[in-house]
Amino acid sequence: MIALVALICVVGVGVFVSGRALGRWAFVVAAVPLAVTFAWLLTRAGAAFDGRVRTEHVDWVPRLGLGLDLRLDGFSWLMAMLVSGIGVLVCCYSTAYFAGRREGLGRNAGLILLFAAAMLVLVLADNLLVVYAGWELTTVTSYLLIGNDHQKLYARAAALHALLVTSLGGLVMLAGFVLIGQAAGTYRLSEILAAPPSGTSVTVGVALVLVGACSKSAQYPFHSWLPGAMAAPTPVSAYLAFASIGFWRPVLLSVGLFTMIAGGLRALRQHDLKLLLAFGTVSQLGFLIVLFGVGTPEATAAGCVMLVAHAAFKASLFMSVGTIDRLTGTRDLRKIPRLGPAWRPFVALTVASAASMAGLPLLLGFIGKEAAYATLDEATFGGAGWALAGLVVGSALTVAYGCRFVWGAFRGGARLDGAISDARECLPAPPIGHLLPLATLTVVSVVLGVAPGLLDRVVGAANASMYAAPHSPHLQLWHGVNLPLVLSVVAVAVGVLVFVGRDRLAPLLATGARLPSGTAVYLQLLRGTNAVATRVTAVTQSGSLPIYAGVTLLTAAAVPGVVLAANASWPGLPDFAESPGQIAVCAVLLAAAVATATVRRRFSAALFLGTAGYAMAGLFVVQGAPDLALTQVAIETLSTVLFVLVLRRLPSRFERTSSTPRRVLRVVVSVLVGVTVFAFAIVSRAARETVPVSTEMIERSYPDGHGKNVVNVILVDFRGFDTMGEITVLAAAATGAVALARAGRRSRRPTEGTS
Repeated sequence: MIALVALICVVGVGVFVSGRALGRWAFVVAAVPLAVTFAWLLTRAGAAFDGRVRTEHVDWVPRLGLGLDLRLDGFSWLMAMLVSGIGVLVCCYSTAYFAGRREGLGRNAGLILLFAAAMLVLVLADNLLVVYAGWELTTVTSYLLIGNDHQKLYARAAALHALLVTSLGGLVMLAGFVLIGQAAGTYRLSEILAAPPSGTSVTVGVALVLVGACSKSAQYPFHSWLPGAMAAPTPVSAYLAFASIGFWRPVLLSVGLFTMIAGGLRALRQHDLKLLLAFGTVSQLGFLIVLFGVGTPEATAAGCVMLVAHAAFKASLFMSVGTIDRLTGTRDLRKIPRLGPAWRPFVALTVASAASMAGLPLLLGFIGKEAAYATLDEATFGGAGWALAGLVVGSALTVAYGCRFVWGAFRGGARLDGAISDARECLPAPPIGHLLPLATLTVVSVVLGVAPGLLDRVVGAANASMYAAPHSPHLQLWHGVNLPLVLSVVAVAVGVLVFVGRDRLAPLLATGARLPSGTAVYLQLLRGTNAVATRVTAVTQSGSLPIYAGVTLLTAAAVPGVVLAANASWPGLPDFAESPGQIAVCAVLLAAAVATATVRRRFSAALFLGTAGYAMAGLFVVQGAPDLALTQVAIETLSTVLFVLVLRRLPSRFERTSSTPRRVLRVVVSVLVGVTVFAFAIVSRAARETVPVSTEMIERSYPDGHGKNVVNVILVDFRGFDTMGEITVLAAAATGAVALARAGRRSRRPTEGTS
C-alpha cells in the first residue's frame, strides 16, 4: 500500500514537471498508477471479503509513537476501490476533455494524481495523525485544483474559500484527534475502536472531529465552499464531488437532513448545470450523513450502497456537463441549444445517471434509497420517523432537480433562430473519449441496480470492519409491495409534480434563497477579519523602530520576569566585586553605555559603543578569559570600522523627535530589561544541577579541535554550521543594504532632459 501511494506521488510529480512535453498523454500516464492500484485492490478482494486485514507500518517519529500506519479492511478496500477507479475514469475523460489544449495539462494531471494519493492515505490510515495528514493533503491539493486557472479572479477566490473553510475545519479536527488519542493512550485507530476511551475529553474530542468532518463534507453551515469548487475544470469537479464522501463517523441527523433539504432547494434555483449538480452534491452528502449518522449496521450498509451509487452517478453527471460545456460553449440551461440525433447515446447515458440519482427502479440509486427507507422504517431510536420523513422530502427534491437537469440540458434549452437554425446539425457528436467513462459508470449503475446481490459481499465486508456484530445485507431489486417501495413512489411522484409546477411553487422554492447563505457569511467574516487586521496592523506596524524594539524587549522581559518573580527561589547575591580591576572596568563600561545613549552626534555614539565593547573585553581579561577577550576585541574593531564607514553618509547629529515622556519610557524599559537579565543570571547560576557544557568543550578543544583558543574552536569547529549560517545571514543583509543604498542614489540622479 505504501509502495502504491509512493508510486502515484512519483508519477504525479513527473507528470507535473514534464506535462508540456507529454501534452494530452499526461492523463494517460497519470491513469497508469491508478489502474495498477485498482488492479492490486482487485487481487485483495477475497481477503477483504473474508475479513482478513492487511497492515503496513513505517516509523515516522518513533519517540512520539508516530508512524505511517495503513490498514486495508473491508471498508477501506471499498473506499480505495472508488478512489482509484474514479481516478482512472477521470484521467481517461480528461484526455478527451482537454483535446486541443497544451497549457497546464501536466499541472492538471499531476495534481489529480497527488489528490488521489492524499485520498488513499486518508481512507487507508490507521493512525489519527496520519488521517489528519491525509486530510490536509486533500485540502492543499483541492486548493490547487480549484484554483488551477489562476488567471481568473473567481477561480482564485473559490480556491481560497475552500482552503480556509476546510483547513480551519481540519485544525478543529486535529484538536479532537489529540484529545481522543491522549485519552486512549494511542493514536492507532484500530486500537481506539477496539477499546473506546470515555470521559469528558473524549466527548469534546468527538464533537471537534464532527465539526471538522462537517466542514470537509460540505454540511451546513460549511457547505458554501463546494459550489465554489466548481470553478475547477469539470474532470476535477467530478473527482472532488466523489472525494467529499470520505471518512466520517456518526454525526447529528439534523445536520444531514437540513443539508439534504436546503441543498435540494438551492439546486432547483440554479441555471448553471454545474452549480445545479454542486448543490445537488451538497444535498446527497447530507443524505449520506444521515445514513452513517444513524450508527447501526443496517444504516451503515445502506450508506455504503448509496456511497457507491453516488460516486457513480455524480461523477458521470459532472462529466456530462463537461461535455455539454465543451461542445456547445455554455452550461446555462437557458442557452443550451437542442442537440441533434448524433447526441442520442450521450443523452441516454446522462439520463440513466440522472435517473439513478433520482432513485428510479433498475438502477443502483433505487436500491440504495430503498435500503435507506427500510433501515429507518425498522429503526427503534427516537426521531426515526421524522428522519424517514425528511429523507422522503429530500429525495423528492432530488427527483425535482434531476428533472430540471435533464429538461434543461436536452429539452428546455434556447430555440435557435432562423439564421442558425441548422447549428444543432453542425454540433459534433461527443467523441468516444467522452462517452466511454460515462458508459462505464452508467453500466455500473445499471448492472448493480438489476443485480444488487453483487454488492452483498462488498457491503458485508465494509460492515464487518466497523461493527463487532455486523449486518449481512441481502440486496434485492424486488421486495414486494412494502413501505419502502411506497415511499420511493411517493418521492418520485412528488418530485415530478414539484418540477412540473415549479412556476406556481416559485414562492415556496424561494425559501431556499432565504436560508442562511454560507457564502455570504464567509464573505462577511473575511471582510471583518481584513478590517480587524488593518486596524491591528495600523497600531502594531507603526514604522517606528524604537516602538518595535521596545515592545519586543518589554515582552521578553515582562512575561518571563513575572514567572521568575512568582516561582524562583532567590539565592544570596554574589560578592559585589572580586578585585579593584573589575570595579574600574565596569565603571568605564557603564559610563560608555550611558554616553552612547545620550550623545547627540552619531560618530561619538559609535565611538562610545566601541568603548563599551572594549571595556567588556577588558572585563574578560580581568576574569582570566584571554581567548574570549581576543574574540571580543576583533569583533568590536570590525564593528567600529563598519559603523564609521556607514556614518559618513548619514547626518552628523541625531534628530530629537521624541518627547520627554517617551524618552523616560525608553529608560524604564531599558532598566526593566537589564534588571530581568541580571535576575535570570543570578537564579540560573544557582540553579545549575549538572556539569556545564563548557567544561567538556574546554577539555576537548585541543585534542579534538587542535586549537588552544577555546572560543575560536567553538566558533569554527564545534558550532561551525551555526557560524556559517550567521555569516550567510550577515552577507545577505549587507548585500541587500548595499543594493538599497545604490538604488536610492540612482533614483536621486537627474535624468536627461531635466533642468
